Amino acid sequence: MTEPTPAITYASAGVDTEAGDRAVELMKDAVRATHGPQVLGGVGAFAGLYDASALTGYRRPLLASSTDGVGTKVAIAQALDIHDTIGFDLVGMVVDDIVVVGAEPLMMTDYIACGSVVPERIADIVRGIAAACQVAGTALVGGETAEHPGLLGPAEYDVAGAATGVVEADDLLGPERVRAGDVLVALGSSGLHSNGYSLVRRVIEVAGWQLDRQVDELGRTLGEELLEPTRVYAADCLALARDEAPQVHAFTHVTGGGLAANLARVLPAGLVADVRRDSWVVPPVFDLVRRLGSVPWADLQNTLNLGVGMVAVVAPDGVAATLAACAERGLPAWELGTVRPAAAVPEHEAPVVTGTKGVQGGAVRLLGQYRTG
Repeated sequence: MTEPTPAITYASAGVDTEAGDRAVELMKDAVRATHGPQVLGGVGAFAGLYDASALTGYRRPLLASSTDGVGTKVAIAQALDIHDTIGFDLVGMVVDDIVVVGAEPLMMTDYIACGSVVPERIADIVRGIAAACQVAGTALVGGETAEHPGLLGPAEYDVAGAATGVVEADDLLGPERVRAGDVLVALGSSGLHSNGYSLVRRVIEVAGWQLDRQVDELGRTLGEELLEPTRVYAADCLALARDEAPQVHAFTHVTGGGLAANLARVLPAGLVADVRRDSWVVPPVFDLVRRLGSVPWADLQNTLNLGVGMVAVVAPDGVAATLAACAERGLPAWELGTVRPAAAVPEHEAPVVTGTKGVQGGAVRLLGQYRTG
């Protein structure tokens, strides 16, 4: 006689719904801390509700949206078993794309896929997201945690998010505002941010370095440096955009593709930006990756931010005010270069980038040599 097949339950298949409920209990206070009076309902609703009544005060409100993830930086968080900082990387990648056009990020949602729900780990991730949302002035109105046993390992997870913002049409920033003579102001990064980790992790792997290795030039362990949270620029950029003195015409968020590729996306056709490589000292972590993996400078600058996380394109008479405002906010900033007519570029000095990610706009030249400490 054939033995009866044991009963198969959702739990025995690898999904623990009770663990998900426990994770929500651990994170809900952090999420609520991002809610202002515009957020209706509580944590756990099917949909996050945001009171958009304030938009009736706009003449022509434009909604801005963005979605992104953290990429393979999550592998560093998993290896170190530190999960309360990766949320800053997620929020930075999503929200700071919205402020590029001058939009105020109103609300954000997150999505976590994991092999197994460990309530404390999920709660740490969401607490980090909520903390970063507070820095950005954004409400975290909802999220989802999905358990995918068999697809992801028990300790593996990935995170993604989406955000919505609004900007008055008359205040929209971008290529249409950029003029010849404008000045590029660099806003310093906090480190690697969240791009290029496939390259960085490969370099570390081939070199045989461990994450707990103390690196004197970094002043801390390798793992601590690699897990440094992304700087969230939203509040800083909005403050600059709303101040009439700086006269900001555009921002660019330096993420995948590096400085030149992303800067070219916010320049109009017919203009070229001259970027001075020697206007800043490349932070040690970038030069370490270069030397450790014999990575060519060209590949490095096309992959990593090299210390420039955001660039403001500013009217010439607003540069001093921009730098002063950044200093007041504790944000590293410096003059990076200038914008001029493309016709003024000699043929033998062709622009490095003339279009990227489907955008056929202006051009960027990288001049001089990088300085390392």
